[in-house]
Amino acid sequence: MTRQMRLGVFVQAAGHHVSAWKLPDAESGGENFDLIRRIAQTAERGRFDLLFMADGLTSELDAHPSTIVRLEPLALLSALAMTTTHLGLASTASTTYSEPFHIARVFASLDHLSHGRAAWNVVTTSYARSAANFNRGSHPEHDLRYEIADEFVEICKGLWDSWSDGAFVQNKATGVFADPARMHVLDHKGTHFSVKGPLNVSRPPQGHPVIIQAGSSEPGQELAAKSADIVFTAQGDLVEGQEFYRSLKSKLAKNGRQPESLHVMPGVFPIIGRDRTEADAHYRRLLELTDLPGALALLSDRLGHDMRKYELDGPLPDLPLSDQLRSRAELLTALARRENLTVRQLALHAGMARGHRVIQGDPVQIADQLEEWFVGGAADGFNIMPPWFPTQFDLFVDHVVPELQRRGLFRREYEGTTLRENLGLARPPNRFEAG
Repeated sequence: MTRQMRLGVFVQAAGHHVSAWKLPDAESGGENFDLIRRIAQTAERGRFDLLFMADGLTSELDAHPSTIVRLEPLALLSALAMTTTHLGLASTASTTYSEPFHIARVFASLDHLSHGRAAWNVVTTSYARSAANFNRGSHPEHDLRYEIADEFVEICKGLWDSWSDGAFVQNKATGVFADPARMHVLDHKGTHFSVKGPLNVSRPPQGHPVIIQAGSSEPGQELAAKSADIVFTAQGDLVEGQEFYRSLKSKLAKNGRQPESLHVMPGVFPIIGRDRTEADAHYRRLLELTDLPGALALLSDRLGHDMRKYELDGPLPDLPLSDQLRSRAELLTALARRENLTVRQLALHAGMARGHRVIQGDPVQIADQLEEWFVGGAADGFNIMPPWFPTQFDLFVDHVVPELQRRGLFRREYEGTTLRENLGLARPPNRFEAG
């Protein structure tokens, strides 16, 4: 096959399952750099496209064990850039609680430090409680957050174009360090931001760091169709995945883009055993380990309503639309209705993968399930979310990846040195030169 599957590893260092940190072979800790470094090196050994670090701006005692404390991701990825050579390095950064100049600068810096492997997961920050940690007053409503994000991303792209390639001629004979004709001042004055520029970092090796977007609501899809190179999404079954894939790809043409310019990578939570019996045993063990209060807290976050006040063994009640994770609330609600799940059962599911697709089996069966979505028009690749680290991720790299390679679905060697090259994405032209 000429079309190749894209793979990322979504690192939550205590595992994605809310209670898998209790297992004897689980290592944990959002501040455990040695573990995260080993995960990155394992991902690179498996020829993964990228490693992804999520982020949040609050903490609570009932937060997921992987997120209650965690290292600031841009600092962490800068350290990982020194221990890897090909792996893409992706981090979340908020457009609601950041400034465009700062975000453009830190991601350009990471791209230089990694020689072209930086990626920015653009988020609008769903949780209203984040506002209390910033001098911003109230939390903007859902659609306004995306309006702000649209302008924010465009400013960052403009700032990354502040300097043409080769602007710093450093001509000792003439005494010219920087060619003034190759410096471009953005001078943006918009609805939400005023940013003059230029950026005090030269143009990134990739032109622009890879842009990732994770919102699946209608405003999220519109932003992704305009600006994103990768979309992280959560889809419950093949039909849902195919519908989302078609919907998003159909929005690209009006932005002058081709379908292959955007990779759709749903999150997948694989439970791997030597055979299906062992995988099923792992699944049952995870259910037994689940901390129900913690799972209910995760479900409450995803639905935007406190589910602890409802009857656990009753059906999911009709709930008003949340202003938090709108698409995730719709996905979980649809799952509960489709499978007649009680609140308890839905909470146990959320404690697994927070609404992402759960698959289980031996390595061949895991590869079968990934291939079905990839060839069936539901995905260009997957964001792998191991239940616990490092054992389950090691199994994926050592046994599932070779099976995908045997089928011709996944690379055996990296195609280039930058993330864009490995993803098959063009380096964006400088907007000022194009004029």
